[in-house]
Amino acid sequence: MKIKLYSIAKKERSLYDPINNELKKMISKYATIEDIELFPKEVTKAHTISKSAAQSAYSNVFSSYIKRGYSIALHPDGKIIDSFEFSKLLSDRMAVNFFLGGAFGFEEDFVNQCDKVISLGKLTMSHKIAKVVLIEQLYRGFTIVNKHPYHK
Repeated sequence: MKIKLYSIAKKERSLYDPINNELKKMISKYATIEDIELFPKEVTKAHTISKSAAQSAYSNVFSSYIKRGYSIALHPDGKIIDSFEFSKLLSDRMAVNFFLGGAFGFEEDFVNQCDKVISLGKLTMSHKIAKVVLIEQLYRGFTIVNKHPYHK
């Protein structure tokens, strides 16, 4: 399986990198994972204009990637699911794309193009922390699917 994590984020070192790298290494026995951080100038400019301009910029950045596999948006208004439901999103798929929007979330049109829309919970968290949570849930999901004892 191929997993791609697309996020509106500046490519910079983070104190979370060691955790993400360790989790990605553990995931590698189940899937390949690619972390793609995008923050073009159009997003920077849109942030200075308005919320809707920023959301539109996120959609434009992600538009060419949305239908390259099963697409899942992480969105505050998405469905809150548990780890078992999350693991089912990984079952019997060849490619899964996860989309983490910018500070202003996604446009409704973008969300409607995704196959699934989920939320990591009602708490607000930084993108770096959300990514750690997502990657850990990917590992947990694969261990559930493969009946590995990690989940217990």
